[in-house]
Amino acid sequence: MPVPNAPGSSPPGGGAEQQAYDAVRAVTLWYSAQITAERRAPVRDEGRIRELKAARRAALNDAVQLATADPEEAARVAAFYTARLRELMEW
Repeated sequence: MPVPNAPGSSPPGGGAEQQAYDAVRAVTLWYSAQITAERRAPVRDEGRIRELKAARRAALNDAVQLATADPEEAARVAAFYTARLRELMEW
């Protein structure tokens, strides 16, 4: 049984908190996919792997903070990570 608001779990209910969680999760999944692709590349770019891992860690930390975020903060996080995902997808 998942632990509520634990890293990797969805917050209860919906609204801004759920949107923020979903946006952060999408970005962390993008970083994870890029890390995997870079690790499988014929010539690894260790610097890029480090950058991707740091960015993923920052997003995971933000996800943890959502457990105590008020709806206004959750909405800001959702907007930031939604925009970030759009930027990442354009690469």
